[in-house]
Amino acid sequence: MPLLNLSITPPASAGIDDGALGTCKLTVQLPLFDVITWTLTKSSHSSPGVSMTRLEPEQVENPRVGFISTRIAGTDGVSLEIGKWEQIFERNGVECFFITGESDRPAKRTALIESLHFNYAPIKKITDQAFGSELRTSELTQHIVEYAKPMKHAIIEAIDRFRLDAIIAENCLTIPMNLPLGVALVQLIQEIGIGCLAHHHDFYWERDRFLVNCVNDIINYAFPPPLPQIQHVVINSLAGEEFSRRTGLSCRIIPNVMDFASPPAPPDDYARSFRHQIGLADEDILILQPTRVVERKGIEHSIELIRRLDPEHAKLIITHAIGDEGDEYAKYIQEFADLLGVRMHFVDAWIAESRGTAADGSRLYTLDDVYSQADLVAYPSEYEGFGNAFLEAVYHKCPVLCNRYAIYRTDIEPCGFNTILFDGFLREETIDHVRKTLSDESYRQEMVEHNYQVASRFFGYHVVEDEVRSLFTRPQNVYRWLARTRHGTNSRQIEP
Repeated sequence: MPLLNLSITPPASAGIDDGALGTCKLTVQLPLFDVITWTLTKSSHSSPGVSMTRLEPEQVENPRVGFISTRIAGTDGVSLEIGKWEQIFERNGVECFFITGESDRPAKRTALIESLHFNYAPIKKITDQAFGSELRTSELTQHIVEYAKPMKHAIIEAIDRFRLDAIIAENCLTIPMNLPLGVALVQLIQEIGIGCLAHHHDFYWERDRFLVNCVNDIINYAFPPPLPQIQHVVINSLAGEEFSRRTGLSCRIIPNVMDFASPPAPPDDYARSFRHQIGLADEDILILQPTRVVERKGIEHSIELIRRLDPEHAKLIITHAIGDEGDEYAKYIQEFADLLGVRMHFVDAWIAESRGTAADGSRLYTLDDVYSQADLVAYPSEYEGFGNAFLEAVYHKCPVLCNRYAIYRTDIEPCGFNTILFDGFLREETIDHVRKTLSDESYRQEMVEHNYQVASRFFGYHVVEDEVRSLFTRPQNVYRWLARTRHGTNSRQIEP
């Protein structure tokens, strides 16, 4: 954690003797956001050489920030990144709260609003009608407006209840998975004057399924909203360029990060039991694909890898559940695996936020446990907003097979990582590189240690701390709203 900045303001009367009364101010500048002042009182009963007997903090409340997203639960990239920002904020004196349609965060800090979830039945119906056709019915327009209004009031109620100073919109002003939520957020930001940082992970123009639609006016209004009072943050350089081209606004680039200053603990007996739990033998090679089952993740490349490497002993382990974007792709890869004689292991039923016991009595494991048992991580994605799973693999010192998707080429590869790469399809040279990595322990160890050092430099928590500190100390950003709220110059005061 960065050092605190200290300053002392002496009392009005100079030259206080050891036995005299006096007070002075000790001001502490927290690393990111706030200033706290203590009153130091010198007592007439102090013994010689003792200059302070009481340290009384003034009544200054820590800043409060609310994360807003359709879902803050599980192991999807947005939820994981929210967890990292939460850790960074909390250790810098900022209290974090959550407003979402699904949550695995503490209940006392969470406002659960069912209609915020993209799979909430009426919202899913709106999405299905909005995309794939260019003709919009009046009923669809009416439904979007009707659902936005109660959402807005529910979010404002949560903002008031948690006494939030600012909100962070996590991907919900980015990708139009919940159209009424985007409309509601833009309206309340303009109406109540609360500071907002919009954290953009996946824009609609990066997804083919959103390109044909009948809601372009709503998308231009809220996904993302071109409002100067919102501080926009993207996770890669290409997204930043396209965002500015489309909106005319500036943005900051803050990549995905991991806490490389705190290495993972070595695997214990519990973690080592994962292989037996999922039916693997000691001699099996665990090839881990730590992604969702969606088309852009390129799981067919991992299936081909297993077939060409060693279909008898190499096992493909997929960590995430099926269903976020339908099940057509899941059916395809199952047919493809059957065709090549490769068995896939879907292990999402055994993965949880923390260790425990499932309803059937089987053990539950964390993603950390699973990574610790991987011999190789397969990351054959066709497209990624950044690459959370890549950083996780590096953090857990796993070698990585990686497709050179666009953001890897522009934002990750130039850093100097040593990975097993391929360009769109697997060649025999790639398979040979995998074999060498799995069989040569010295080569493998040198590879993963090098990657850990590179990632520590470019993708550690300090990157977020440095960038957010800069955001919150500029005059034209969300912090000005925080200052106005606290000093009574805002048009709407949040009730205590």
